[in-house]
Amino acid sequence: MAGLMAGFGHYTHAVVRGIPASLAKEALRSSQSDVDLAKAQREHEGYVEVLRTRLGLEVVELPADESLPDCVFVEDAAVVCGDTALITRPGAESRRRETEAMKGALKDLNLNIVEMTDENATLDGGDVLFTGREFFVGLSKRTNQRGAEILADAFKDYAVSTVPVLEGLHLKSFCSMGGPGLIVIGSSEPAQKALKIMQQMSDHRYDKLTVPDDLAANCVYMNLPNKGHVLLHCTADEFPESAKVFEKLKDHMLIPVSNMEKVKVDGALTCCSVLINKKANI
Repeated sequence: MAGLMAGFGHYTHAVVRGIPASLAKEALRSSQSDVDLAKAQREHEGYVEVLRTRLGLEVVELPADESLPDCVFVEDAAVVCGDTALITRPGAESRRRETEAMKGALKDLNLNIVEMTDENATLDGGDVLFTGREFFVGLSKRTNQRGAEILADAFKDYAVSTVPVLEGLHLKSFCSMGGPGLIVIGSSEPAQKALKIMQQMSDHRYDKLTVPDDLAANCVYMNLPNKGHVLLHCTADEFPESAKVFEKLKDHMLIPVSNMEKVKVDGALTCCSVLINKKANI
């Protein structure tokens, strides 16, 4: 099992997508806050710039599609592990066509494509937490049991456990990986209950880093050559108390990334990229 963990967080490529103008008015959301489109686009450019320039990933940037207001949230369209890409079937019908451009991009990267075609299945990538050892899949408004079963079938090397998501949009609305064996978790009661379920279901022991704000628990971990442990996390402007907690991670390169506008349409940091570790062609 240690071998499976060895490459955890190693990435070479990121697939991202532009923000359409339609996001401001038409993207799905659980709150009614007004989105400042120009600011959202600047935030997203900053995020992509970190991936490309600061971290040196090969960034594949798909164009925005005005008919798909949520298309910037590429994480929901695919789950990639190793050289296999599962093209999902998003829970919101208005988002199903987002998978087409993603499938094309992942095919171009020579990944093995598995498509979720069962009309009874729904799965959003935001409900999928890969720990490097196993998968946890949130059963939420967007992801059902059949979706989780198809994911388990696509990634047979790993155990897959399901976790009820009773509040919040996705499992990763209140948790993510902060490093090998480290789960970052929000402090709300639903988040802590979900963590307890994950701990009970797993054969592995995970450390936890609890942050006061559930949304701040969504961060992007990478382990990159010449950079080591890297964590993209919330800014002190958004979540001052949670930002302080990340400072305890002394071994990490900490990169605060602003997400103030996209959070208004339920977008988090992991939502905006699909990360891939592409082996060099020998």
